[in-house]
Amino acid sequence: MGTAIQLCVTSNPAQGRKCKYEGQSVRALPIRILSVGKKRSRGLQLMVDEYADKLSDQRAQVDAEDEAVMNLIRSDDWVVMLDERGQDIESEQMAELVGDAGNTGASRLSFCIGGPYGHGRKMRQRANLSIKLSSLVLNHQIALLVLMEQLYRSWTILKGQKYHH
Repeated sequence: MGTAIQLCVTSNPAQGRKCKYEGQSVRALPIRILSVGKKRSRGLQLMVDEYADKLSDQRAQVDAEDEAVMNLIRSDDWVVMLDERGQDIESEQMAELVGDAGNTGASRLSFCIGGPYGHGRKMRQRANLSIKLSSLVLNHQIALLVLMEQLYRSWTILKGQKYHH
């Protein structure tokens, strides 16, 4: 069964022509592509598979990721959700967050980075705090790298070391 999706394809962006369905929900239909000819190369198949993944149902992906992450979180975790709409904090506030985590009664501090379509409903309800690492939207792999750097910076701040100027 298809789900409603947002769709807009502009036929000529230079003319600023708008799609008649812009901003409207349309019923998703299964799509089948028939192709004749030689067997696809592995490189081409990888790219086709990547686009097929991008076209898959985003809601189902978010729900599956949400469920997987929720299965890894314990009831006594202090959960910090990294989200583009989260609270904007500075490095000193991140250090305070890390330093204060032990005073929450939690046994573990868990930072959660969402997938390409963000976090699901369960994570949004479960998170104790939502922060953003940047005003820019970051790929989840880049967000992981930035988070690791900020955790290192937090420890140096907490220890009074010179890494943080």
